[in-house]
Amino acid sequence: MNQVPFVSREYIEEHYQRPVSDKARARPYRICTRCVMDTSDEQIQFDDAGVCDHCRSFERDVKPNWHVGPEAQAELQTTIDKIKENRRGKDFDCILGLSGGLDSSYMLHMLVEQFGLRPLVFHVDGGWNTDLATSNIQTLVDGLGLDLYTEVINWREMRDLQLAFFRSGVPHLDIPQDHAFVATLYHYANKHDVPYIMNGGNYSTECVRNPLEWLYYGTDLAQIKDIHGQFGTMPLKDYPFSSIFFHKMYLPYVKGVKMLRPLNSMPYSKKIAIDTLSSRYGWRSYPQKHFESRFTRFFEGFWLPTRFGYDTRRVQYSSLILTGQMEREEALQLLARLPYDVDAIQDDIVYVAKKLQISTAEFMEFHTLPIRSYRDYRNQHWVFDLGAKVLKAIGVERAIKR
Repeated sequence: MNQVPFVSREYIEEHYQRPVSDKARARPYRICTRCVMDTSDEQIQFDDAGVCDHCRSFERDVKPNWHVGPEAQAELQTTIDKIKENRRGKDFDCILGLSGGLDSSYMLHMLVEQFGLRPLVFHVDGGWNTDLATSNIQTLVDGLGLDLYTEVINWREMRDLQLAFFRSGVPHLDIPQDHAFVATLYHYANKHDVPYIMNGGNYSTECVRNPLEWLYYGTDLAQIKDIHGQFGTMPLKDYPFSSIFFHKMYLPYVKGVKMLRPLNSMPYSKKIAIDTLSSRYGWRSYPQKHFESRFTRFFEGFWLPTRFGYDTRRVQYSSLILTGQMEREEALQLLARLPYDVDAIQDDIVYVAKKLQISTAEFMEFHTLPIRSYRDYRNQHWVFDLGAKVLKAIGVERAIKR
């Protein structure tokens, strides 16, 4: 492999200021007067008061149906009691995928300490864990007296799929990692007949969703296979796949596997979760949501904002603003800074290129490729769109703005 050339501070800082998509460029710049979503979301719409459709979707679809009071907690307890009864005599009550991030970590704490459940703690190692994430996972399972089951993804195949996504020019480069996590968890639950999957997803910190142009659906097999078919170099024999039909139809309606999000039925805030985990287990916080993965830290902190103009902090901070956990002015001040230190970004560029087994010069050529979107490859967007509308209509899903 060639010696890695240095990527300058000037290059990095310049590219944080420069990029916006062609569609966004065609519109006058605007930012929501309530949250911090702006026209980097190419589909964003504003009302006469300058409030965006993300905020309106929260007020219309989420807030009226999001209950965390005594009645909701009693209903959740009834569900927990039913799980315990149904799983009596079994090794585990439920399965929880643990990334080491805040939401799944706090979810595990609550399952054991608050509800007395016996979860199978499942971790998928896609090759990108930070040392801090590894430490946090071990600290938590040790503190709760649990065993950890770890599934390691075939790295040669993961690497090939990730390189294929880089070569494709799309923004959603985290799909190879995310899809492997989700698919492995679903297949394990199916194989071992664990009927309850606990999910740390929640409205409190995630009520605003990443626009579809930023981060596309992670289980669109047509897209994954098309991109790999065009840009991959080896067959994916061991990489785990899960179609939307498998986990949205077969698992829940044929196998009876239920996905539960208990954090939506209890008071939950980022600060309370961090304070609880830190004081109880010595768990340490990350600089930003999703930074438990070194790849995701690099991808969301550098690649997305500098190549596409998409800063996922806008989504994260807007969620916290709408749920009363952050002031808009604080969010604006944080957005004025780089997501993380330039020296760390330089280190990550070198690290990611080396792990993908290409030179940094070749790697940074991906940064200048023509920009593509999910629409430029085969996709099943219509299936996801229809499914989201159906789930909203029957009350399973609330916010569908993407």
